[in-house]
Amino acid sequence: MPELNEEQINSEVMKLHQTIQEKFGYEMKYIRPPKGEFSEKTLSVTSSLGYKTVMWSFAYEDWNEDKQPDEEKSKKKILDNLHNGEIMLLHGNSKTNTNVLDSVIKEAKNMGYEFKSLDEFEK
Repeated sequence: MPELNEEQINSEVMKLHQTIQEKFGYEMKYIRPPKGEFSEKTLSVTSSLGYKTVMWSFAYEDWNEDKQPDEEKSKKKILDNLHNGEIMLLHGNSKTNTNVLDSVIKEAKNMGYEFKSLDEFEK
């Protein structure tokens, strides 16, 4: 998004907002910049549209559908990097994530972690 002008940023974000509203009935109020790439301009425009920018504190290479990571290594990497207040970025197109997510959640809960929405997290 940093290469886009203000009008293009506005258009991209509002198209996304409309799609999310239509498909899921959810009113977006948070935004994560694609690839984590942002600038003062993109932050200013998204803020003026009423969005709070949220970044992640953990991510790993799971997005490439043609190069999926090993399930056991991925699970270990996710669990070894858990920390309080973590915002974990896992890509929904990852078959690895689909296969390990249930056990990751259960193990994280067994370790004493809780999962909360961003709204709850802000409090």
